Amino acid sequence: MKYGHILLAAGLLLAGCCAHNGQKDIEKQVKDALAQMTLNEKIALIHAQSKFTSPGVPRLGIPELKCDDGPHGLRPETLWDKWAAAGQTNDSCTAYPSLTCLAATWNKDIAYLYGRSVGEEARYRGKNVLLGPGVNICRTPLCGRNFEYMGEDPFLAGKLSAQYVKGVQSNKVAACVKHFAVNNQESHRTDGNSVVDDRTLYEIYLPAFKTAVQEGGAWSIMSSYNRYEEVFVSHSSHLLNDILKGEWGFDGAVISDWGATHDTEGAAHGGLDLEFGTHTDGLSQGLANAYDAYYMAEPYKAKILAGELSEDELNEKVRRALRLNFRTQADGYFGSFLSPEHFADCRRIGGEGIVLLRNEGVLPLKKDAKKIVVLGENAIRPMIVGGQSSSLKAQHEISPLQGIRNAFPEAEVVYERAYYSDQPTPGNYNYGQYDITEERPAAKLLADALAAVEGADYVIFVGGLNKNDNQDCEGRDRLSYELPYGQNEVIEAIAAVRPDLVYVNVSGSPVAMPFADKVAAILQAWYLGSETGNALADVLTGAVNPSGKLPVTFPVALEDGPIKTERQFPGFADEKGMWQTYYDEGIYVGYRWYDTKGVKPQFPFGYGLSYTSFEYGQAKLSSKKMGKSITVKVSIKNTGDVAGAEVAQLYISDLESSVDRPLKELKGFEKVYLQPGESKTVEFTFGRDALSFFDAEKHAWVAEPGKFKVLVGASSEDIRTEAEFTL
Repeated sequence: MKYGHILLAAGLLLAGCCAHNGQKDIEKQVKDALAQMTLNEKIALIHAQSKFTSPGVPRLGIPELKCDDGPHGLRPETLWDKWAAAGQTNDSCTAYPSLTCLAATWNKDIAYLYGRSVGEEARYRGKNVLLGPGVNICRTPLCGRNFEYMGEDPFLAGKLSAQYVKGVQSNKVAACVKHFAVNNQESHRTDGNSVVDDRTLYEIYLPAFKTAVQEGGAWSIMSSYNRYEEVFVSHSSHLLNDILKGEWGFDGAVISDWGATHDTEGAAHGGLDLEFGTHTDGLSQGLANAYDAYYMAEPYKAKILAGELSEDELNEKVRRALRLNFRTQADGYFGSFLSPEHFADCRRIGGEGIVLLRNEGVLPLKKDAKKIVVLGENAIRPMIVGGQSSSLKAQHEISPLQGIRNAFPEAEVVYERAYYSDQPTPGNYNYGQYDITEERPAAKLLADALAAVEGADYVIFVGGLNKNDNQDCEGRDRLSYELPYGQNEVIEAIAAVRPDLVYVNVSGSPVAMPFADKVAAILQAWYLGSETGNALADVLTGAVNPSGKLPVTFPVALEDGPIKTERQFPGFADEKGMWQTYYDEGIYVGYRWYDTKGVKPQFPFGYGLSYTSFEYGQAKLSSKKMGKSITVKVSIKNTGDVAGAEVAQLYISDLESSVDRPLKELKGFEKVYLQPGESKTVEFTFGRDALSFFDAEKHAWVAEPGKFKVLVGASSEDIRTEAEFTL
């Protein structure tokens, strides 16, 4: 057993004797504490006292609540009142792959491992709340924050987020699932109004949150910046009270995004429980304590004393804040930090999430190579820094170039930059070991790259996006679907002389690849964290057989997708000056659009190649008529020469629907590991909920009688077997 996980197991044993009474005991603690608290203590408990902490109740021995940014690793400590790093020397973390990479694993066990591992680091650092995972749906490839989310499908995102949440919370650290809800772009994210119909809301944008709450048992939720129904979400009683706490039975705390609270009465009535980040850039207001001016601080108390607001409403917020606090008190839970096991977890997650998109026989690379040429700025550029809230100070970051050199210690590995970005500074934290400045003009960079590739056994180009503004970055959406910095022209020029070129795309979102049929291989590498280079080299060499599948569709061109108008994205200012974004595409997001409308993408949802091949048997149903549930069994055989893993995907199609529905929708997935020649049977069990659509008029999920089809395959486009049944 891993050393760090031994410590965790010891904590679990210490707590295990009373685990069955844990929730009951917590409710008694909440009741007892609330009965003893003064009004001042109640008010203090529900708002911040620093950038990332809220106070406890010292008189009652209730400690403060400590939050930290995730979800890819523990943010370095900040100053009390400012975003600036505190300058500590003991807060460099393990950086984990981006959540888009996690989604690409299609592996629930890996999602739990990810959550447990990053949760151990949070516990070691004394954190109560990890601000993640993010499960907002990737509605457009241009959203700058897609790299922090889990793709375009709510079923996939929900199942993986539930396991991530369980893993984090196994350390007595609360996961804070974000950003609830319909927060799918960075343009006007703090003031824009998302206009979405009820059916689309319930079928596309809420299910991942619901799964994280009901299956994952999330202890906290972060409300988003944007408006819904022209009300800021932090004040939306419909979203927070009616749906989250009412329909779903969420008993945890709703935490505002930082600075997402706008008035006292809205926060009081709307379902917000803890306010963070309101007007605290130091103490520049000139107040003795800026936090007393929070909407849920002294102004809230004043309205209660004046009889304008109810203390009963306040008490409910305090109950939830206390419950969160008590759930995360962790006597006997120690965690671990920067352990070899965590770096191994990071490498494994990255290796499972890399997606092989094209391979004309050049991969895996042979270990007897004498000369390898590595090209592209992203082969050396640090990617853990940048991107705003997900920016980390990692103990180390193995670059793709270093990882390839590690894998080929006897070979000559030559590096040429080939292209140069317009913003060479790598982000918030100074990586002294990197120097990515450049003085050569673009023409010289290309000429040097072309000269270097002569006589090489392999040529690998590492390009894509980075975490600069208007790339993959919080607060800024992308300006174009094309690769930046003239990369298309550079790649095509190199492919013209080296058609065996291997292209590695680093990004958190789909990008245009007009050169796709001109290169020999394409790997989608996402952002892989501390072990980036080693994880990439594992897949390049075949030490790890690629098994990742795309959690997002890669269209050929942006205009092929469902978002056609400015009113859909990024939106416009109406006659009142309010920014409006209309979700006119409705339920037709991602593959639901491409499959139903017959638009062929560059690479479809669920797609990913392997160094081996798989054969699917016939789908066998436990019944041809739906009762409570149906089980589908499909045999999968590894028909190649090397061990590998396949993700079997189950889609359901409604053949006789009275309403407009997508051609098919994902309702199950299983990853199976197979030796050469080995066969295993995968099973999927689903009930009527998998057949249902949301009827907005009835405000209910409806499964209509009629014929349905089960489709099982290797991607949304590659269906291998199907069968019909009736309800």
